[in-house]
This record gives sequence, C-alpha cells and structure tokens, in this order.
Amino acid sequence: MKFGIDRLLEDASLRAPLAGKRVALLAHPASVTADLTHSLDALMALDDLRVTAAFGPQHGMRGDQQDNMMETSDYTDPIHGIPVFSLYGDVRRPSGQMMSTFDVILIDMQDLGCRIYTFITTLLYMLEAAAKDGKSVWVLDRPNPAGRPIEGMTLRAGWESFVGAGPMPMRHGLTLGELGLWFVKHFKLDVDYRVIAMEGYEPDAAPGYGWPLGERTWVNPSPNAPNLWMARAYAGTVMLEGTTLSEGRGTTRPLELFGAPDIDARKVIGEMLALAPQWLHGCRLRDCWFEPTFHKHMKQLCSGVQIHVEDASYDHAAFKPWRVQALGFKAIRQLYPSYDLWRDFPYEYAFGKLPIDVINGSELLRQWVDDHTAAPDDLDAVTTPDEQAWASERAPHLLY
Repeated sequence: MKFGIDRLLEDASLRAPLAGKRVALLAHPASVTADLTHSLDALMALDDLRVTAAFGPQHGMRGDQQDNMMETSDYTDPIHGIPVFSLYGDVRRPSGQMMSTFDVILIDMQDLGCRIYTFITTLLYMLEAAAKDGKSVWVLDRPNPAGRPIEGMTLRAGWESFVGAGPMPMRHGLTLGELGLWFVKHFKLDVDYRVIAMEGYEPDAAPGYGWPLGERTWVNPSPNAPNLWMARAYAGTVMLEGTTLSEGRGTTRPLELFGAPDIDARKVIGEMLALAPQWLHGCRLRDCWFEPTFHKHMKQLCSGVQIHVEDASYDHAAFKPWRVQALGFKAIRQLYPSYDLWRDFPYEYAFGKLPIDVINGSELLRQWVDDHTAAPDDLDAVTTPDEQAWASERAPHLLY
C-alpha cells in the first residue's frame, strides 16, 4: 500500500502543478513517510518544491499537548526556518495572514475515522478559508483505520461544533480525502480541491481492514491514540470524555477501556449481556483493574471493562463500538440509577451544553441512557435510519 505522501514524493508528475507555487503543509506527528521521515522534512528535501509555511492541528505539529482545550502556539521551525502556525491556539480557523503565506496547502494527517476527531473539522475550516481566499487544497490521503462500517446518529442541526463539522454519523467510514470531497459538495464550496489517492488501499480486506498491518508502522496521531485497537473502539469510547468514568487516560491502554472506583465491572458486563447481547458481537469484554497515573480518578484503583478487538474473535462488520459504549452507560444507569454519570464543563469550546451531547451531536443518546423505560430497540429505531441515509449520502464520494 502506498499513502498519498509517498506517491507525491516518488512521482514528479504529480508534483508538476506545484511548480512555481508557494506550498504549505498541514500535518501532525503521524505525518510520516514509509521510512518514517516526517512529511515536512521529506517535502523540504525536494528540489522542485518551495515550502513556505506549515500548520499544526489539535495537539500540535509535534503532538505535545495531551488533552482537550490545551492549546499550542505558533513558532518558527528550528530546522527549516519556516513559520509553523497553530490551528488549535489563538484561532482554530486559519487567519488571513496565515493564508497569505501559501498558494497551495498539502494536508497530510492520519485520521481515526470518527466525527469528533478534530482533524476533520480543521480540514473543513481550511477548505472554507481556501474557497474564500482562492487557494488550492490537496489532501495526501491515508487509510481510515476504523474502515468502512458506519455507526451512530447523525449530528442534528444546531449542534455543529469543533467536534461536529456537519451532519454525519459518529463512524463515517471515509478517508480524509473522501471527507474533503463530501465537504466540498455538502457545503457548496467553490475551491480547487484534489486528492492524491492511495495505491493498494483495500478497506474491506482482513486482517487490517484498510490499515496495512505488518507493512506500516503505527505512529500516534494524537497522544492517546496508541494503536489500531484504540482506533477501532474510538467511535464508542470517545463518549467517555463526556462522563465521570475514566477512559483510561493515564494508563497504557487509553480509550480501549472504561471504569471507575465505585462500579463493579463484572456486574456491568453482566447487565450489558442481559440488555442487548446482539450489540456485543465482534469483540470481547473483559473485566479488569487499572489505576490512572493522571486525569480522571488519578491514583485511584478503578474497576473497569476493556474492549478487546485485537484477536481472532474480532469481526469487523459486526463490531459496533458506539452501541457497545452506549450499552455500558445504560448498564451503569440500570445498576446505579443515581450514578453521577455526565460531566458538565466546556468541551471543545462548546459552552452551555453537556459534553456528552456535544460529542453525540444531540441530546438523544443521553436521553436514551437516562430513560429507564427506553430499550435497545428504541435507540436502534432512531439510529439505523441515520446510518442507512449516510451510506447513500457518502456513496458518490468513495474513491476506493
């Protein structure tokens, strides 16, 4: 499999339209070539390319910030001497001054295939700015490690945010390049947009389902995205950020597990199995203990549930991470009716709304969890039509 960056580097004809242009790069720590050279270093080494600026998304070009709403600053690259602008600092939308530094921007970011991962919102904001300022946007495409499956409710109107770029489900099943095509169409953007597509990308092929296991090294695209297994579970476990439960930050398996000092994980798993065993296909749940070294429940022993998707029991088509995690919330609510489950704090600059609702793009998931009369079929009744509609919506934009 060849990623977009590698094709651009090896094929001078792909670079030909960039001749004489000022080129910028939007990238992060996982923006590396097949031999693990950072994309900025590789592009700067080309004699026929003039790179004049770089941009970093949330967590920074260097990935040095751990958590939400921890901002990075602009700086000058110490090796190449070009400005590196932060799109997660004083601004999240590129300013006119930033846009004036280039003619074409290359976007090379490893995404996780989940609506709330902020890199896709940064892509939209850059496309909108480029349309306004007459700039060109090229996405150097990379795999969606979560693959093609679709899951979750569509973000409702009025719930747009930095973790909700538009009306799509939680697990969208598109690559970053394909998402850009959908953004251009959906938001009617008049922008020069192109994708340097991958070669050999087979999102339905086992065992990696689009991620080239054994062929490409996994580099964390953000500090708590340590492996493919986390990426598979993330469309569900990210909802933990809106709860008082630990998502495993401060452990070696963040966003693959959940727990707290005051729950009984074995009982939670038992209740999940009793409520909706059909939602638990394709993975295995294991009760465990963990003690976060930082973040929620720091230095407290937590009873937890780990979601395992790394062995032969994994079924890519059957696994439903969003429903698995929703079921975990429902089980805790059933076992502990008065449990203080929902956090209340500004989440990704969305003030005055509960984080769980911002994450889900509506109040519907939380209301389902808190309604003791609501059954799994009731959540399916709302969600399945959204998923079916998205399958039709995205179809014209599939490149692979």
